[in-house]
Amino acid sequence: MKLILKETIDSLGREGDLVKVKPGYARNYLLPQGKAVEATKENLAVLEQNRAEIQARVDAEKKQADALFKKLSGITLEFFELAGDDDKLFGSVAVNDIYEKLAEMNVEVEKKNIFLAEPIKVLGEKKVSVKVGFDLEAEILVVVKVQEPEG
Repeated sequence: MKLILKETIDSLGREGDLVKVKPGYARNYLLPQGKAVEATKENLAVLEQNRAEIQARVDAEKKQADALFKKLSGITLEFFELAGDDDKLFGSVAVNDIYEKLAEMNVEVEKKNIFLAEPIKVLGEKKVSVKVGFDLEAEILVVVKVQEPEG
């Protein structure tokens, strides 16, 4: 089934793209959610009329994503955690911790865009991917160091 996307969908394409999807996906998700419209002659004509406006929005999204990419590139986040003798943490560093540390640095990203397969449970460095836009990911370095016990 051919559809015109009304918004950017990561797994399909950008706003205004003509895509081919399975009928069930179109009927059950894209059309009811208003994320796409059928590629009829009328809708294609409307798409052509709105092409400049759509392109302007896509360009603005891309510019915003590029700015966020530049902001995130080269960032190193340091966490100080209690650890045992074998360098294993008593707790862990999870997506939420990374999200909060980025927020403290005035870097706004959505939690779902921070890709950490499982919480970090050992001391050391780990590269973490952060999705900043359509087909664009930045890598940040997360460094976990031992916190000296108080007392």
